[in-house]
Amino acid sequence: MKAQLLHLNNNLIHSFSARKDNTPQYHNIWHYHEELELIYFAEGSGTQFIGDSVRRFESGDMTLVGSNLPHYWLFDEIYLKEDNPHTADIRVLHFKENFWGNEFTNLPENKNIKDLMRISKRGIALSKSRRTDIIPQIDAILHTAGTARIIYLLQILMSISEEEQHDLLTSSSFTIQSQDQDADRMRIAMHYIGENYRDQIRLQELASLTGMTPNSFCRYFKSQLGKTLFQFLIEMRVKTACNLLLENKQTIKQICFESGFQNFSSFHKYFKNITGTTPLNYQKSKS
Repeated sequence: MKAQLLHLNNNLIHSFSARKDNTPQYHNIWHYHEELELIYFAEGSGTQFIGDSVRRFESGDMTLVGSNLPHYWLFDEIYLKEDNPHTADIRVLHFKENFWGNEFTNLPENKNIKDLMRISKRGIALSKSRRTDIIPQIDAILHTAGTARIIYLLQILMSISEEEQHDLLTSSSFTIQSQDQDADRMRIAMHYIGENYRDQIRLQELASLTGMTPNSFCRYFKSQLGKTLFQFLIEMRVKTACNLLLENKQTIKQICFESGFQNFSSFHKYFKNITGTTPLNYQKSKS
């Protein structure tokens, strides 16, 4: 039930990889890797799972995922259909913490970058202003060869490290545990949850899909994410409601059921427990 270890392709031409994808399926697997990942969704939307964090991602978002931090991008269905006119546009950089050598990494001038790589193990969502600065450099890397690629990446990391306050994704209690080869279970579980969290999650069916009993699945899920399946689902539904409230296209009662809650009173209760305010006040404060 743990994340799948991916061995990314390396070659003798480049010290780190950069690519552009138009096929979201390549990103739809619960996995981790030694390399840090900077991913920019020029076009695409869906739900992202990073460690114990669940968030909506939209076109224009950019995220830095630290070394060995499990993650999974569940794209919206409109990007997954073969005959769909909506084409995803995903730019991805993968690089090891010391790809330019331990001596360079440990230079005192690079302390901010070294600190950034440590902090990235919690995942970082980049601010809009930071993304604006970085997008041209990502595109330059995709179309550049030689030393210039390293200079652009260094500039990107410098820019991120200068952010006054990072938007960290995972909770402070989340820790990256040692992974094993039991990879498919968490991928199956996360896919099932991502597809069904707006409806009633059937624990028996979920446990059966992962080849476990309901009790053993619940224990294992909590050991991996530091929270129960119930807590995870409530947080996921509240975060979905927050996104819908910001869109302001539906009534609060419609959002209650659209985000997966079965009644209005429990929606208000859990929303306030997690956000510290009511859905209406949350919407007003963000407008």
